Amino acid sequence: MIKGRITKAISGFYYVQTDSGLVECKARGRFRKDGVSPLVGDWVEITRANGKGVLEQILPRKNCLVRPAVANLDLLVLLVSESIPVTEPYLIDRVTAIAGNQNIPAVICVNKSDLSGEERLVKIYTAAGYEVVRTSAVTGEGVDRLRELIRGKVVAFTGNSGVGKSSILNCLAPELSVPTGEISEKLGRGRHTTRHIELFLLPDDTYVADTPGFSSFDTDQMDVVLKENLQYAFPDFEPFLGKCQFHDCAHRKEPGCAVAQALREGKIEPTRYDSYLKLYEKAMEIRPWELK
Repeated sequence: MIKGRITKAISGFYYVQTDSGLVECKARGRFRKDGVSPLVGDWVEITRANGKGVLEQILPRKNCLVRPAVANLDLLVLLVSESIPVTEPYLIDRVTAIAGNQNIPAVICVNKSDLSGEERLVKIYTAAGYEVVRTSAVTGEGVDRLRELIRGKVVAFTGNSGVGKSSILNCLAPELSVPTGEISEKLGRGRHTTRHIELFLLPDDTYVADTPGFSSFDTDQMDVVLKENLQYAFPDFEPFLGKCQFHDCAHRKEPGCAVAQALREGKIEPTRYDSYLKLYEKAMEIRPWELK
C-alpha cells in the first residue's frame, strides 16, 4: 500500500499526492456501496498498476465538510465582501457554525477593502471573537497577514461567488494563475470560476483549497448543526453558557436565559442571535432517521 493525500477530485478521478509523485486513481466500488465518498484532503492508501492507481482505503479523518466537500482542515478562511456582492451575516454565521461544530478554526476575510470603507462586518465578527482580516487583491492590504495565518496549514478558502477568492489566492501565490471572473453589476454576484475543489501547494508546506462559490450549489444542502450542538458553535455565546435558569435552555424564549440577557446588554450582536434562531429552526426540521 502507498499512502498519500487526495489533492483533486474531478469526474470520478482522484489525484493523490504521494512521496513518489501525483497518482491518478479510481476508487473501489465498495466505497459507493458503503455510502462513503473520498474527499479532497483525505489521507488514503492506494495500490498502483501500469502507472494508474486504485484508491483502497480512506484513513480516519479529523474533520470533514459537506459544502465545501473537503476533509482534514486546519483552518477555514471565509471570504466576504461589503461591496458587490454584499455578503449577508446569516450566510457567514451558517458557515462559521458548521466549521465550529467540526472544531475547524475560522478566519473572516473581509475582501475588496479598496472598494468599501464599511466596517460593519469587521465590527460584528471581531466582537464575536473571530480573527478578522481586511484584504484587497488590488492594494495588497492584509495579504501578508493572511499568508502568516495560513502558513503550514491545510486551508479551505470559501465564500459566496464574486467575493474574490481566486484573486486573493493569486496574491498569495501568483505562480498558480487561478482563473478569476468578473462581477455582474446587474446580478450583484460573481461569474463562477472555480469548477472543482483542488488543494494547491504554496510555500512553507501550506495547502490551500479554492472551492466553488456558493452560487454553484444549493446552500440548503450545507451541513446542518444539530440543535443541541448549535450553542457551542457560536463562540460569542460561550461566556454565558451554563448560566441560564434552566440547564436545558435553548436560548430562544425561555425565562432566565443568560444569552438573551447578554443580547439585551449589547454583549452579543443582534445579527448573530438572529442567525442562531434561524439555524435552530432549521435544525428542528431534522428527523432522527435522516441522521442514520
